[in-house]
Amino acid sequence: MEVVQSLLDSNPYFSAGAGLAGIGVALTMLRRGLNVATLVAQRKLLVTLEVTSKDKAYPWVLAWLNAEGRATQHVSVETIIRQKTNGSTSTEYLYQPRPGRHFFFHEGRPFMVERTREKQMIDMTSGAPWETVTITTPGMSQQDMSVFNDFLRNAQSLASKRDDDKTIIYTAWGTEWRPFGHPRRKRPLDSVILDTDKGESLVGDVTEFLQSSQWYIERGIPYRRGYLLHGPPGCGKSSFITALAGELDYGICILNLNDRGMTDDRLAYALSEVPQQCIVLLEDIDAAFPDPTASRRMETDSYLTFSGLLNTLDGVASSEDRLLFMTTNHLDRLDPALIRPGRVDYIEYIGHATTPQARKLFTTFYPEASTAVADAWADATGEGRYSVATLQGVLMRYKDEPTRLVSELESALPPPQVLAVPALPSMQSLTEPAPGEL
Repeated sequence: MEVVQSLLDSNPYFSAGAGLAGIGVALTMLRRGLNVATLVAQRKLLVTLEVTSKDKAYPWVLAWLNAEGRATQHVSVETIIRQKTNGSTSTEYLYQPRPGRHFFFHEGRPFMVERTREKQMIDMTSGAPWETVTITTPGMSQQDMSVFNDFLRNAQSLASKRDDDKTIIYTAWGTEWRPFGHPRRKRPLDSVILDTDKGESLVGDVTEFLQSSQWYIERGIPYRRGYLLHGPPGCGKSSFITALAGELDYGICILNLNDRGMTDDRLAYALSEVPQQCIVLLEDIDAAFPDPTASRRMETDSYLTFSGLLNTLDGVASSEDRLLFMTTNHLDRLDPALIRPGRVDYIEYIGHATTPQARKLFTTFYPEASTAVADAWADATGEGRYSVATLQGVLMRYKDEPTRLVSELESALPPPQVLAVPALPSMQSLTEPAPGEL
C-alpha cells in the first residue's frame, strides 16, 4: 500500500488532479451501473402490484396486510365507535400499516409492501390525501402474477367475513358512491310482517328477476326492474326493503333526488356506477317532484328535471343490471309517466295492519301467549285501524305483560285511523301512457 501511495504521489498527472477526476468518473460509472442492474433486476426478477386509494380493493388490502400482524409492527390507527342495539357504544381500533416500507412472508414467499401518501395531491371529492400501496415479490414471468390473484381474493374474503352479517348503506357523494356510516346488522326477512303473501310475492319476483339475466339478453329486453311500494307511513315499506337487501346479501344505495347538487347528468352517472349487488332506493319519490309540470320549465337550469329523471330510469342513456325500489305515501301525486311499465314493473300497496298481521305481530312479541289473548288483540287492532309501527309501539310498552295489555286495550290504543285503500290494485299491469305523455 505504501508503494502504491508513493507512486501516486510521484505521478505529476495524478497530483495535478487528473487521477482524482478519473476516480470520480469511475465511481459515477459504477453507481450508474448499479442503478441499471437494480432496474433490470426489478423488471426481470420481481413482480409488482400497485393499488391506489381510489380502487375498491384498497381498504381490503390494508386490512388484510395487518391481519395477524402480517405486514408490520409500525401502524397507523383508525378509531371506530359502534352503537350497540341497547343504545350503548363500543370503541374499536383498526390498525393499518403506516406509510413506508414493510416486509413479511406469506406462504413461504417474501413480500415487500410500500405505502406512500402524496402530501401535494388529494382526492377532490373527499379531501383525503392520495395514497398507493405497492406490493413486490420475486417473480420472472407473467404466470408469477397469479400470486396477486390469491392475494386479492384473500383480502376480499376477509372483508366479506367482517361484513357477512351486515348490510352496507351507500349514498352518492359527488361522482361516486360511499358507505354511509357503519354497516347495519342484517334484518331477518320474517321480522317484517306484511299482509298475507305480499312479502313472499315480492321476494319471489325479485329472485326470479335476478336469475333471468340470460332470458332478458336473448330477447333484447333491458335487464332492469323497478318496484313501487306505496301506502301510509309506518307500515313497513322501508323496513321490507332493508330486510330484502339482507336476504339477498345486497347493499342499499340511497339516492336523494332533493340533493342540492343533483343534476340530470349526475343522476345518470350515479345510476350507471351503482356498486354491484346493490338495491337502488328512491324514498318518498312524490316529494322530489310535487309539480312535474313546473319542473319541466326548469330544464334550462342546472338542477334535476322531471324529464331527466324519466330518461335516466328508462331512456337511451339508462343503465342496465339494475334493481330499483321507490316508495311513496301518496300514490295519487305521482305523474303517470313515472310509473308506466319499463320504469315501474311491480306496484304493491303496503297498508295498515290487517287482522292476520296484528295477530302475527302479537305472537312474535309474546310467543307463549294464549290463543284467546292473541285473538282479542287481533280483533281490536286489525282490519286497517292502525299502522304496524303504531301497534309495535304499543307492544313495546307492555313487553312482558300480554294479558295486562289486552285488559287495558281501550286506554293503550290511540284513536284508530281508518284509511281508504288506493284505487290501484296491489300487482297490476299498467297501461301505456296516452299520446303526448313522456
